[in-house]
Amino acid sequence: MTPLLTALWPLFALIVGGLLLRRLDFPGEAFWPAAERLNYFLLFPALLFSSLAGAPLDDPELPRLALAVLLGLGTGWLALLLVRRLRGWPAGRFGAFTQGLLRFNTYLGLAAVGSLFGQPGLALAALMLALMVPTVNLMSVWALTAEHGLSGRALLLPILRNPLILACLAGALVNLAGFRLGGGVDRLFGLLAATSLPLGLLCVGAALRPRELAGELAALGWNCSLRLLGMPLLAYGVARLLALPKLETAVLVLFFALPTAPTAYVLTRQLGGDSQLMAALITLQTLLAALSLPLLLAWLG
Repeated sequence: MTPLLTALWPLFALIVGGLLLRRLDFPGEAFWPAAERLNYFLLFPALLFSSLAGAPLDDPELPRLALAVLLGLGTGWLALLLVRRLRGWPAGRFGAFTQGLLRFNTYLGLAAVGSLFGQPGLALAALMLALMVPTVNLMSVWALTAEHGLSGRALLLPILRNPLILACLAGALVNLAGFRLGGGVDRLFGLLAATSLPLGLLCVGAALRPRELAGELAALGWNCSLRLLGMPLLAYGVARLLALPKLETAVLVLFFALPTAPTAYVLTRQLGGDSQLMAALITLQTLLAALSLPLLLAWLG
């Protein structure tokens, strides 16, 4: 347990640091949106690109890992659709619950994988992100617009323009073409990638809204429980069913145990969803993950 805590506590310390810095108004309110844009459009794509460019795409376990990802997300999605039919949630509320259950904090996930499993884990995580990011974004947009409909073009365009997806595609193409990043290019991408994760975790903390936790206790409780406990247990069951190796199982379970993405709040506001509920889900899940993640990973061994 001690090595696990040693690997994880600095990540949550950065999140708390971001929360405190924003409350102290340092270095200023204008800094955080600019930092998020820099990370989202440049630094984080550099990390995904470099990880996929050197990933072992000929690994025979990859098809089973992809199937495990899609089975886990698909099962969660079908369960949400069933409950929505029974409860009659409007699209704004359904979209918040969908993102609370299916989206994940990519910054925290890659930082945790890098701390615990090193470069082999990061390569697997980048491959999983290439599948998970477009899938959960498509589900989220559809859920938030389920009542008034949206054209296929309007659904797909945000996904095709997503810099994380484009970085994954570019890294995979470079890898499959047999190119190797040399002549200092690998060092450049390594420096950009190393900057991405600590800045991303500070931004996660700055985006938390503890004031939103006052209402919706029942909704917050069941959604957080399913995201932080139910989804990783589902992922573990799928991994056992498909007989995934230990490292693939651990990375899969970790990503399904992550709190939801802070960017879910922006998407919810843009599409007219219940942004107050979304902000509360992001905040509570991130805080509770400091307890749930070490326990789940210790249980996995």
